[in-house]
Amino acid sequence: MPQGPEPGGARAAMMRRRRIVAGAGAAVVVVAAAVTAGVVMTGDDPSGKPDKKAGPAPSSWVQQAARQLTARPGLQYAGTLPADGRPVQARLRVTRAGSATGTLTAAGGMRADVVTADGVTYLKAGPAFWRTYGGEGARPDVYAGRWTKAPASMPGLDVADVLGPEKIAERLAKAPARPRTENVAGVPAYRVKTQDADYFLTTAAPYRLVSVQAAGQGDPRFAVAPVTAAAPLFAELRPRVAALGGAADPALRFAPGKLTFVNCDENMNGCTVSVPAKMTAPDGTVPSGARAALRATVTSKGKALGTCTGTGAVPSNRELVLRCTVTGRTWRNWMRQALDSPGAHPYEAQARVVGEAVSAADVSGLLAGIDRERGVAKGAGGKNAPGAPKP
Repeated sequence: MPQGPEPGGARAAMMRRRRIVAGAGAAVVVVAAAVTAGVVMTGDDPSGKPDKKAGPAPSSWVQQAARQLTARPGLQYAGTLPADGRPVQARLRVTRAGSATGTLTAAGGMRADVVTADGVTYLKAGPAFWRTYGGEGARPDVYAGRWTKAPASMPGLDVADVLGPEKIAERLAKAPARPRTENVAGVPAYRVKTQDADYFLTTAAPYRLVSVQAAGQGDPRFAVAPVTAAAPLFAELRPRVAALGGAADPALRFAPGKLTFVNCDENMNGCTVSVPAKMTAPDGTVPSGARAALRATVTSKGKALGTCTGTGAVPSNRELVLRCTVTGRTWRNWMRQALDSPGAHPYEAQARVVGEAVSAADVSGLLAGIDRERGVAKGAGGKNAPGAPKP
């Protein structure tokens, strides 16, 4: 990285030892574009306000179908997302309340892990997946290998609202007494149309949900089967939710200012990196709860001396200063060697400022919600879950 002006303290003579720790260059990477793709699920609710007028009571078959939907710990889905001619296979397990865990897989072995918590969906994928499906302006080096929120601008599915069993049961309440029927894999099924998806349920009791066709790019269709064992679902879901602290939010973009070092020279305890930043997107009022995250790495002659992160809430004027401190054995050993060796010892830093979707403090609340779901799900079916449905 090109080196910037050296901080004044970096050239200060060390009077007792008459040795110099040379100044540091500073480089900041601007993350200026949100990711756009057609294969990711988002958690924003596009359905609008419900009708407050009381409608007719649900038909008997609808009531039975709703009981069937919420009698199990959840539903599992298998389907194909078109993704602009580059299909992606989606496999998801969704709890009754709409939390979800699963995978997206594509040609060449590309894979993304998926998790939905508190109505919001996140991805964790490698560089190849982001390069292929991230859209123009995607930064695989920024988002690869870390949990990242699916932006609202990305076409896709609302997992919690469209695929959550409890939400589906609510949507079925407005179904007609005798909906249109179709064959689904040779099975007669009612087709219940809603704004965001069409639901296919067997015409014979117990009126099982067998397929969902979601509105959106390519109208992706999913085969459906019940999840009869809660333990395997939550064994995968909970650790993923626990790892969401620091998840990125590509919808929030920032212009960073000049990076500076604070109290780094002759300091074996650590080196603080400071970067001012201004939110550049979205326009208008700062979104409620918007946060920025600084991720910095301090190096010397190509050797990493340590990394650090710092976060902060975005104020109404959109401007803030983010700081983090590199500490640890590697930094201490390098500084000790610099102090004991005559000559210049340059160091520099690379930093990025990105939006933060989930703070470390948010994770406990998300886990509490998952644990409540798990407690409710206990006893809701004790047999082994069947194999995932075939798309």
